[in-house]
Formats: sequence, structure tokens, C-alpha cells
Amino acid sequence: MKYLLPYFFAGCLCHGCLRPGLPVSEIEPDAGMYRIRTLAFYNVENLFDTVNDSLTADDTRTPEGTDQWTRERYEIKLRHLARVLSEIGLETARRSPDLIGLCEVENRGVLEDLLRQDPLRNKGYGIVHYDSPDRRGIDVALLYKKAFFTPVEHVSRRLLLYDEQNRRRYTRDQLLVYGMLDGEGIYLSVNHWPSRSGGEAATRQYRKQAAALQRKILDSVLREDPFARYVAMGDFNDDPTDNSIRYTLGTRQVPDSLEARDFFNPMEPLFLAGSGSLAYGDMWNLFDQVLLNGNWFADTTGYRFWKARVFRPGYLLTPSGAYRGYPFRTYAGGTYQGGYSDHLPVYAFLLRED
Repeated sequence: MKYLLPYFFAGCLCHGCLRPGLPVSEIEPDAGMYRIRTLAFYNVENLFDTVNDSLTADDTRTPEGTDQWTRERYEIKLRHLARVLSEIGLETARRSPDLIGLCEVENRGVLEDLLRQDPLRNKGYGIVHYDSPDRRGIDVALLYKKAFFTPVEHVSRRLLLYDEQNRRRYTRDQLLVYGMLDGEGIYLSVNHWPSRSGGEAATRQYRKQAAALQRKILDSVLREDPFARYVAMGDFNDDPTDNSIRYTLGTRQVPDSLEARDFFNPMEPLFLAGSGSLAYGDMWNLFDQVLLNGNWFADTTGYRFWKARVFRPGYLLTPSGAYRGYPFRTYAGGTYQGGYSDHLPVYAFLLRED
């Protein structure tokens, strides 16, 4: 493993957009000037099958469990998610995303079921997935279009957390994939950092440790490949301005004068302008983010970052009631709603002169 071995074995919602280096007026995808590739990330909110796994705490998501998670409800969820994934970035790229990071998936089987749905069936997606030690059995994964992206190496990096009594807190691994996107080497990391369950302040240290691991992974990649172009995407359970993102990980909200180990965060200006991907307590958060390291802006050849957005078509928002305008979830307050997820997807475009 050329690049990975040395490390791993030693309220308002608005779309908004950011246009560093490439004014929108200069980009005319319809004219064939640029090839567009879409990166997307989606927390799909507890995509569980209906089978009770004796090794994880998935009992509520079974037909006999408190959620009464039946085959019918599971199949509705699959159809809903497939529609969402097939439409992200469609208005610009004219096709479904080329690379999709997912979190809160129970196993590889639910991913295979998802890709069998009509909106995705013929899109030619492949899967990179590892089982993680999360207590509930939820994992991260990468879907990729085999026609455009070829995985070369991939690893799953364990995040070891302990509480004040030195008890292990089991959480999600961080996935790292190196592959060729239309012949260009890129690194993709899919994250789902520890949640705020138990309080933001009480759990802050765990997200800082997750950020430190992600920072360590990038640094190890750069030691072996100083020109590596690296994307970190995920549900970080912190906003772009929180310490774990801004300082531990080391992000910037503008792409000027970045070092290779710096992250540009196109989601920070969106967040400061009022955009969000989830709502809680009458406040919007933007936990779901796509970050790019400085090497994406050091070279004008090959793919370049264009803009990032939150995907928020009307059907993804709760139509009425106390949560009107919030993400339309599968369950709310323990009651089945038949929606999609408690998060909205985020996405970014990469452009290359054709």
C-alpha cells in the first residue's frame, strides 16, 4: 500500500455557494467547457435492515422492537433515500453524484439493497464499507461510480475513546480511500464523529479526539505523498466554527495561501450565512461538511473545487406541524413519520477543463 501503509501499520436554510478561483460567469457546463464531478455526503438516519443482530444494540429497529421496523417501512426508506441520492447536484451535473459518503448504515447488505432501488439500479455504483465497533452497529461507507472512479487502496482507522472511568466508548471508524478519479489520484475520508448525546460540553473531548485522528491521517498521507489531494467529508457533529473543526482539524473559510495540511472549509461561509443541514431546539446546525486540503488550490491543472451546497428540495422538509420546515425524518418523538432523514445532504462540485 504505497501511501497508506507507513501510517496504518506503524433558522434559515439557504443554498448559498462559494466560488474560489472560478467565477460562475466563466463556467458553462452546457457548452462542454468543463467536466463536472459531484461529491456528496448524507447521514441517512439509521438505515437498518429488519433482522436482529445479536452483536449490536439494534433491537428497536426490528418488527418486534419499539419502532416496529417492518419490511414495508424499510423498503419505503430505501426508495426515499435512493430518490435523494439520485437527485443531488442533478440541476448542474445532469446526473447523480459520482462519489457519495454515507453514515448511519447498519451493514453492507443495506447498501446493496439501496443500490437495487430503481433510481440507482443502473448507475453502476460500487461500495467501500467496513464494519465498525459502534455500539448500535452503524457504519460509514463510500459509494462510487465505477465508470469514473477506481479504488486503489482503502483502510478503516479505529477511533479509540475512553470516558473518565477509563471505560471504552465504542464509536465509528474513519474510512480512508485512495483511488483514481478520471485518472487523477485523490484521497477520500468518510467520517461520523461522536455525537452530542449527553450534552455538547460533556462530549466535546471525544470530537476533538476524532479531529486529532483525522489530522493525523492527513499528515501521514502527506508524508508519503506531499502533493496529495485529500477530501474529508462527514457528519462531524460540530459546526464549522467549533473548536474541533476550526482549530484541532485546522480549517480556513477562504482558500488563499493554504498549506498542504490546511483544510479549506466551504461550509463555513454557508453556516455563517444561515445555512444548515439539521435542526435542533429551534436552531440550525451544519454538522455535515465537505473539506478539501490546500493541494486542491496549489495546482491549476486537473480537477479543481468549484462550489459547495446544502441539498434541500421541498420534499426533504417536514410539511406541517411543530417541526414544519425541519428535515423530514423517519421517526420523530418515537412516532413513525415516513420521511427521509433528520439530516439534509451536502455536496460539492469539482471541475476540470474538458
